[in-house]
Amino acid sequence: MDETLTSSSSPPVSGPASKRIVPPYTPSGDEGKDRLYFFHLLERLKIASPESISDHMHRMAVLALCSSDKSLDVGKCVLLAVVHDLAEAQVGDIAPSDGISKQEKRRLEAAAMDNIVNDMLGGGVAAQRIRALWDEYEAQETAEARFVKDLDLLEMALQATEYEKAYQGKKQLDPFLESSIPRLRHPEVQSWGSDLTAERNEFWTRETTNNSEST
Repeated sequence: MDETLTSSSSPPVSGPASKRIVPPYTPSGDEGKDRLYFFHLLERLKIASPESISDHMHRMAVLALCSSDKSLDVGKCVLLAVVHDLAEAQVGDIAPSDGISKQEKRRLEAAAMDNIVNDMLGGGVAAQRIRALWDEYEAQETAEARFVKDLDLLEMALQATEYEKAYQGKKQLDPFLESSIPRLRHPEVQSWGSDLTAERNEFWTRETTNNSEST
């Protein structure tokens, strides 16, 4: 979909598919919109549609690097982001629609991590480091783990809005936004979520106006 380059739009591209170029971005003067543009720009690094789990974790890691919260160990947040869904490489992305209970999901994923850490990686220092990071995220007891959980939710919301734009306003993905944005807890990520919500509202206002004028 061709879009005019603005601070509140996803990055447009030009050129052949093998070399899609995003034009240089001009700051809008609105820090929130400028940062949100960067978050959307990261989608260009994704390799599949729908995106892969690795794509999701990579954008989360870069989002972690964007934090200005000096109380967080940002390096730890990056590591948590790139490990937190590792079990899904074996058990897949288990969704509520799969009819599997939360308890069973946790059991399956823990067993997968046991298999990865002990059987694939031999249980050594590197393997235990990965397992410790995964366990920390699952426990949700540290500030870093809770922050990364917020990034998990925000990344899902970002992707949902990008799909809405790709569908050219023909599909609304409200459930993904309603199950993510209200659950954000970290003040900085809440502000990013507010920026995203404002951007999405602007998009749907334009789509509604355009549809009304065309009928």
